[in-house]
Amino acid sequence: MSSRVLMMGNDAIARGLVENGCAVATSYPGTPASEILPAVVKWKKELSLPLHAQWAVNEKIAFEIAFAGSIAGLRTMVSMKQVGLNVAADPLLSAAYMGVKGGFIVICADDPGPHSSQTEQDSRLMAMFAKVPVLDPSTPREAKEFIALAYELSEAFEVPVLLRPTTRVCHASQDIALGDLLRIERNGGFRKEPTRWAATPKFRLLLHRGLNDKLKAMAVYPQTAPRLLSPGVTAKKAVVTSGVAAAHTKEIMDDLHLRDSCAVYQVLQPYPLHTDFMRTLLGTYDEILVLEETTGVIEMQLADRSKVRGKMSGAVPEAGELLPEHIERIIADFTGASAETAAPPPAAAGRRPSLCPGCPHRASFFAIKKAIPHSRSIYTSDIGCYTLGLNLGAIDTALCMGASVSQAAGFYHAYRQMGKETDIVATIGDSTFFHAGIPALIDAVVQDARFVLVVLDNSTTAMTGNQPTPATGIGACGDVTGKISIEGLVKSCGVAFCKEGNPYRVPHFVALLKEAREHSRTHGLAVVIARYPCLMDKRSKEERLPAVAVAISEECDGCGYCTKEFECPALEPDEAAKKVRINRILCTGCGVCLHVCPKRSIEGVERA
Repeated sequence: MSSRVLMMGNDAIARGLVENGCAVATSYPGTPASEILPAVVKWKKELSLPLHAQWAVNEKIAFEIAFAGSIAGLRTMVSMKQVGLNVAADPLLSAAYMGVKGGFIVICADDPGPHSSQTEQDSRLMAMFAKVPVLDPSTPREAKEFIALAYELSEAFEVPVLLRPTTRVCHASQDIALGDLLRIERNGGFRKEPTRWAATPKFRLLLHRGLNDKLKAMAVYPQTAPRLLSPGVTAKKAVVTSGVAAAHTKEIMDDLHLRDSCAVYQVLQPYPLHTDFMRTLLGTYDEILVLEETTGVIEMQLADRSKVRGKMSGAVPEAGELLPEHIERIIADFTGASAETAAPPPAAAGRRPSLCPGCPHRASFFAIKKAIPHSRSIYTSDIGCYTLGLNLGAIDTALCMGASVSQAAGFYHAYRQMGKETDIVATIGDSTFFHAGIPALIDAVVQDARFVLVVLDNSTTAMTGNQPTPATGIGACGDVTGKISIEGLVKSCGVAFCKEGNPYRVPHFVALLKEAREHSRTHGLAVVIARYPCLMDKRSKEERLPAVAVAISEECDGCGYCTKEFECPALEPDEAAKKVRINRILCTGCGVCLHVCPKRSIEGVERA
């Protein structure tokens, strides 16, 4: 008898992968998908599996590594968040044409809401664009089960298969039955077939036609057909749902006692939607309600709009999560049922997100503002926890991975065209620099763009859980890997000014930034590497400076400069005393605040 384990959705996905013979697993971290690869590594170690697992420099590279493993005959997977699929779009579309050999699953975790993303884009649309099938699990248990289904589908039709869990599936927990490991012996290796794997445009057209034929066949594949959750019901109304909305819908239909009066279908494969299902749906029911996150992917494939209620009719919100209270109201309106929906509680005031106490990025941003004042400058930045520098007034733009460098170059060229001058400071994290900053840096150097680039090097990918970067020298499995020097990369890109500084040493770091600014004004691009380890990364303890004890002096008049311009959570206004106080629980002893107060009201003291 198999044992059952309470596990998070991403852990369940990982378990499904190892049970079904995944031999190559790659990823680039991004919430809500970040825990999938570490969970694969955990199972790999516990079960002593010969499985290659790695973090890649970005999603495109991760995709291409896993795809190569697939066309060599192995079962593989790549995981990322929805925004990352944009980075991997180029190989995805070509891989759809070429197809695969071993099963290849592209796990793309969507973030409706969005809770931690630039956009709440629906990856099922990308699957439609690429013409690959997509599976949409509603629970952690189903996500694990869909891994087997995805591999089966992938190998049956020789196509990549997209698995699209959303935040609530990835991070919910459920008791899951552990299955046996599927032992797959595949030693065939890569079979050369240039008209497929290196297809020129003439053969690409043939491959496209072949893919279209596969889509028609997948649209009648019995294993991925929609499930009727209310068998035996004779009704003229039907609810069609998928993803986590399906899980909510099942419970709400029971709560409203509608299982016997309204048909309910769960769509497992939103694209390609099964042709027989569409025919049955439109031919049987007078009214159809479609509940899905985030875009109306199922809805837009239903040709007869006069019968369909959903996002396009305005019955279902077109943005944001479909929370249970939303779904209950929509179903009640659709069926005429009486729903006693409780009013949602008022949102808590909360605290706006802020960089951690002692974060070296806060020190870097403070120094940037001191050295190159905001009033005469443009600050471009990037995607990572340092985007919270926005609260410090140290960020003017944050577009997408790597864009801080190319946007800085764009501003330089635009101002030069207008005959104006301004200082420009771009900030980018170390992992993001490796991900997408290097090509932009090369372009800036070649085009003689002049600005200061500050690489915020905390020696980890902090925002997504402290995954290693190429400079760390540690692999996904904790193994020792090669290391890449950021300084070496910057200099090899043709940057003459590249210096490192510790942002905790504020006066020195401010002077270094001023030197970089002068260089950028007269000679060209200057790079400063702000290097201090992330305090949340346990691996970095030995690299940290000794803690400094600080105190607020009697001269503090509570002006609020430190809490506004530095915004350290350990500095708190004391309204009663009209001063600032130090929260000893939060204070890390970085000592940077000693340089913040213009009145010198924060002092160093002897440690108790």
